[in-house]
Amino acid sequence: MAEERRNELGELKIANEVVGIIAGLAATEIKGVAGMSGGIAGGIAELLGRKNLSKGVKVEVGEHETAVDLFVVVDYGFNIPEVSKEMQENVKRAIEVMTGLDVVEVNIHILGVHFPQPIEEKPEETPPPVARLK
Repeated sequence: MAEERRNELGELKIANEVVGIIAGLAATEIKGVAGMSGGIAGGIAELLGRKNLSKGVKVEVGEHETAVDLFVVVDYGFNIPEVSKEMQENVKRAIEVMTGLDVVEVNIHILGVHFPQPIEEKPEETPPPVARLK
């Protein structure tokens, strides 16, 4: 259901997906967040790219307030409670500033940990011999 407000000039309707996209963008701005998760597929959290920002976000919009659930994958090595708190604060701030809605809760669901891919070492190449001028 979309948020709908009326004033003397007419109506303002904010679709749930708009709030979801704002929440997804605000969440992925936080250092330590690998991305949004589309759920668990075969026991592995599916990591979504930036094109699917409203995926991995569940939004309930009321008349003047909203609640958000974020399903995320965090980068290995980051403190999960700290990353979650930063995400909650950033998402709340972004939604309230952009929509005027009161955010009553931002629930974080950690569905996985993203491990960095090992860097393949290239064998050292021997530089070609340098021709010397006499």
